[in-house]
Amino acid sequence: MSSKCPASVAIDLARDEDVPRLADLLGLLLAQEAEFAPDSEKQRRALRAIVSDASIGRIYVARDGADPVAMLSLLYTVSTAEGGKAAWLEDLVVRPDRRGQGIGRTLLEHVAAQARADGVLRITLLTDRDNERAHALYRSLGFEFSAMHPMRLKLV
Repeated sequence: MSSKCPASVAIDLARDEDVPRLADLLGLLLAQEAEFAPDSEKQRRALRAIVSDASIGRIYVARDGADPVAMLSLLYTVSTAEGGKAAWLEDLVVRPDRRGQGIGRTLLEHVAAQARADGVLRITLLTDRDNERAHALYRSLGFEFSAMHPMRLKLV
């Protein structure tokens, strides 16, 4: 796997007009996750909420020209343990035909640097237990497994 992202790929923030293409990317991600299933309308609604309100978070897009090839959503919260701003890495997806080109790594590095500059003290994420490829990428960038276990209460 190459660790150098193609020079033609640039990272910027998502715009409202990106939402349909980003919802398609999320559909790819959710289709492979154990606990979720794609629902384009739900994904569009959530993406629009994030894009329209920077206090919720940011969606970063890796583009090859005008074509979104990857995305990462970072949602903000406040950590009482850290004493300040924290973030939740909600989604990272690279289009299947563009995987293995260093795009996900470059996107993660960019987002971590931006989060640090924005005063974020910790980034937390979840992965499927058997997603070894994702685990390897995250570990290579300094993420560590936590002793804490996620729990969910679905309200709807």
